[in-house]
Amino acid sequence: MVPLFGFANAGLSLEGLDWAALTAPITLGVGAGLFVGKQIGVFGAAWLALRLKLGERPAHASLAQLYGVALLCGIGFTMSLFIGLLAFRDPIFHAEVKLGVLGGSLLSAVAGMLVLRLATPKRN
Repeated sequence: MVPLFGFANAGLSLEGLDWAALTAPITLGVGAGLFVGKQIGVFGAAWLALRLKLGERPAHASLAQLYGVALLCGIGFTMSLFIGLLAFRDPIFHAEVKLGVLGGSLLSAVAGMLVLRLATPKRN
């Protein structure tokens, strides 16, 4: 329910959306930060903690499942919007920030779901 609330409060109008807005540097940067940055940071930190014996993987959890969860961490709607809107004070860029957050979160959700679905062993 919280993501739906966050999306409703984002105030992003899709009216008049064009290719230029989808490929704007701010849109792509925010989206890539959520999708690529989160998975590298979360999976990298977890992998490093495992290698340094600072933690243990849960029983029966594979590295692929850990990666799927790291992908899901890219669903960072509320704080990403908050920080993005603070970073760019000019309202012209606010729509690009919101579009980037929406795109990065959506891509992270779909990719994480697919990885977890493929990584989960079939039960008889």
